Amino acid sequence: MDGADAPQPARSGSGVTACSTSTAQGRMNGGANASNNAAAAMEERFADVCKRKLVLDESTTRQAMQLFKETKIILLSSMSSLGSGSPEEIERSWCACVLYCVSKLGNAGKAKEDRGITLRQILRAFDLKIVDFFKEMPQFCIKVGFILTGLYGSDWEKRLELQELQANLVHLCSLGRHYRRAYQELFLLNDGKPANNSSELNVQQASEYYDFGWLLFLVLRNQASSAVKNLLTSTTELVSVLAVLIIHIPVRLRNFSIEDSSCFAKKSDKGVNLIASLCERYLTSEDELSKALQKTNILIKDILKKKPCSDVSECQQGSLSFIDPEGLTFFKNFLEEDSLKSSLQVLEKEYVNGLDTKGELDARMFANEEDSLLGSGSLSGGALKLPGTKRKYDDVMASPTKSTASRAPMSPPRFCPSPNGNSFCNSKMAPFTPVSTAMTTAKWLRSAISPLPSKPSGELLRFFSACDKDVTDDITCRAAIILGAIFTGSSFGERMCTSLRNTSGMDAIWTEQRKMEALKLYYRVLESMCRAESQILSGSNLTSLLSNERFHRCMIACSAELVLATHKTVTMMFPAVLEKTGITAFDLSKVIESFVRHEDSLPRELKRHLNSLEERLLESMAWEKGSSMYNSLIVARPTLSAEINRLGLLAEPMPSLDAIAVHHDISLGGLPPLPFHKQPDKDEVRSPKRACTERRNVLVDNSFRSPVKDVIKSKFLPPLQSAFASPTRPNPAAGGETCAETGIGVFLSKITKLAAIRIKCLCERLQLSQQILERVYSLVQQIISQQTALFFNRHIDQIILCCIYGVAKISQLALTFKEIIFSYRKQSQCKPQVFRSVYVNWPSRSRSGKIGEDHVDIITFYNEVFIPTVKPLLVDLGPGTSPNRNNEPKSGGDAAPFPESPRLSRFPNLPDMSPKKVSATHNVYVSPLRSSKMDTLLSPSSKSYYACVGESTHAFQSPSKDLNAINTRLNR
Repeated sequence: MDGADAPQPARSGSGVTACSTSTAQGRMNGGANASNNAAAAMEERFADVCKRKLVLDESTTRQAMQLFKETKIILLSSMSSLGSGSPEEIERSWCACVLYCVSKLGNAGKAKEDRGITLRQILRAFDLKIVDFFKEMPQFCIKVGFILTGLYGSDWEKRLELQELQANLVHLCSLGRHYRRAYQELFLLNDGKPANNSSELNVQQASEYYDFGWLLFLVLRNQASSAVKNLLTSTTELVSVLAVLIIHIPVRLRNFSIEDSSCFAKKSDKGVNLIASLCERYLTSEDELSKALQKTNILIKDILKKKPCSDVSECQQGSLSFIDPEGLTFFKNFLEEDSLKSSLQVLEKEYVNGLDTKGELDARMFANEEDSLLGSGSLSGGALKLPGTKRKYDDVMASPTKSTASRAPMSPPRFCPSPNGNSFCNSKMAPFTPVSTAMTTAKWLRSAISPLPSKPSGELLRFFSACDKDVTDDITCRAAIILGAIFTGSSFGERMCTSLRNTSGMDAIWTEQRKMEALKLYYRVLESMCRAESQILSGSNLTSLLSNERFHRCMIACSAELVLATHKTVTMMFPAVLEKTGITAFDLSKVIESFVRHEDSLPRELKRHLNSLEERLLESMAWEKGSSMYNSLIVARPTLSAEINRLGLLAEPMPSLDAIAVHHDISLGGLPPLPFHKQPDKDEVRSPKRACTERRNVLVDNSFRSPVKDVIKSKFLPPLQSAFASPTRPNPAAGGETCAETGIGVFLSKITKLAAIRIKCLCERLQLSQQILERVYSLVQQIISQQTALFFNRHIDQIILCCIYGVAKISQLALTFKEIIFSYRKQSQCKPQVFRSVYVNWPSRSRSGKIGEDHVDIITFYNEVFIPTVKPLLVDLGPGTSPNRNNEPKSGGDAAPFPESPRLSRFPNLPDMSPKKVSATHNVYVSPLRSSKMDTLLSPSSKSYYACVGESTHAFQSPSKDLNAINTRLNR
């Protein structure tokens, strides 16, 4: 092999900070003294922060120092990791992660007042933003997980509650922005009176009203939703606080006229129906808002010791003028100047006393968008997003405490008044925000699903009885068990279990309501699917489908996931439903497209949610250890069985229904006994590591905009029943293939399509030529078909990054890994752990000298694993070689290693994605204007943010000049 053509390992001379393992080991030995000195200095700085800045008690300090000492070697090795930041940033992030783990894991059994420090104090001490902390924490857990297991037990990850805290943070940030916007619309920040007080005092008093509303909401949220925190309930509570402010804040501070019908359209003979009007405005339920308002009034009476006004007629002369008092409670002199200050102090004390200091954030900070801890960016690579502090409310989301006395007052937002002085009334509709999107989705659930019966319809019962054996009892009993496992106290953590035992049962009512919503959605979509399948088969006997255990569990899991996604719970987030139902993500993928296809009314946001789940499945979850995909792959590709078994990748058997019922202590009440607790699915192979039914459903929904849809245009369109057939059973519609071969073929085709989309986006950012793009795509295709094992336990982006670098090297391009990672960071799906932590399983004879499982950075993986595996494939793509030469038949009659693999194809014609990137060097996107956005564009509060073709952005300027100005800026 010609050395000039062979791809070379990544070296420091190419602009990449990492080098080969042997070189790195030599440098480490040569600089042992320097490393020891650096470690000692780090340890000293960490101890100083613990003692002087945070003033930790002796026990917490001792635990923190122990964890830091045991992990400092890993910290030193992380200093050279690609994309980790400066050594100072890495050290500060590491120290913050250490202290957070100690605060959550090391304080068990301590009294609440002795539980140490909050996350806000930790972030302040090390000058970190919230977003930066959550970007580093997952990587920290991967690297030191074995140490945390030794110190705190195997359940440390569950007790750390990192995902729950992250979701709670995102919700609070969205709620804080929602409150700021609502306050801007409803109230002035200056009463405009030149009276005896200066304007500064007037602004300060208005700011106190602002602070009071947010504090009242936080105390209410902590009391009413201590067990099951979710965005919908919190939003309803926030609207109840707005109702209290409307009827108690002085009329002179209102930014609206109560008589204006455009603001408060719901009226009666007694005046404006405030509750109904707010529900219409903020898309809440009248029943839920009335209940939340009752809780708020009780809180005011019990905590603030305020007495309701008994004479309603007297109250109607002031703030209640033109308002129907029915359902409202008015507290006389409640928010007068003296009363306001004392109420603020009481709420401050109540909130601080109720704040769980075990690693939690002080939510008061989220009312102040200028808080130094609130950075901008996304969490979890797009899975959860933290709206940036500088973003406008029109943006759509695609995912600390010191003493009270020393805390600065909440700074009210810098509001932009409406041109007509009344943005609340002039805005035709609320802008799209995380909160408004959630409320719109919840409205669909209330109006389309909740009114449905909780039992199968007559038509569905006819399908059940038309089977070889009536399956009605089996289906209803199964639904009760699986939904009982998902919506139970243990599903929502220890707080939920405690609440169910100690509270009045409001949380139990909430879980029962959600369970009913999921059950009704399950029956509704199941009926639509049965109807479609019967038309395809020209008969109503659907025994193969309706008697399949795995199919029903997937359907129930999908229904429950949509309900949980609608309510945006803090604790039960995907993939929690998979664990509760006993299925894997690959199982769920077989019903996602059909589920969307057969529920026409599904909101756009929930379709996007299912689309994101499918992407997560394809990019990594299906390749994880324990995925049922391997149980099908071992049947479809027998040559991979040795590697699959060596790595222990096969999925465990699906737990039985009776085991799930016993584990979750589910009482079936009047339902029939389990008729199938010892009868496994007849279509499943009886084996401890059985091959699971894995036929990917190819029913495609045109309205479901998945980046991987229309992957394969099959010459057949099998009914849904074939998707859940036994993997070893021949598929009569596929020319003799087994169901496993057909399913794996479709799955790998979707992987190829998703890879093509990401390759195109990344190559455009890197400004690579079409020829290079096609070579990268061809290499990925060959790896998928010939070196499939390279994807095992890894993320497809890791393979794509290595392919881009390898093709660049073989094509003699001056492109470094550092430049590739820099561009990859700008991708919406980017997660730092993708290039910082790549799974490897070192064989007994490895160049690094290591044995067993490990996680390394992307360059070490490229040098030690990727290049030795794909070097022959890379050389075939060298200069002067057609990227599709592998399509040509080989001479000598050599057969391809995998005859069932699809032939390589040219880069596909991808559909135009919306928004479409129109500049390779700038983040400029263009998307067609939907009619649903027109009202938003016309609202005065958001019109200035958009540039519309045909409408000038400057007075007396023609549209052509506007377009020229836009083109000039793009071409700079």
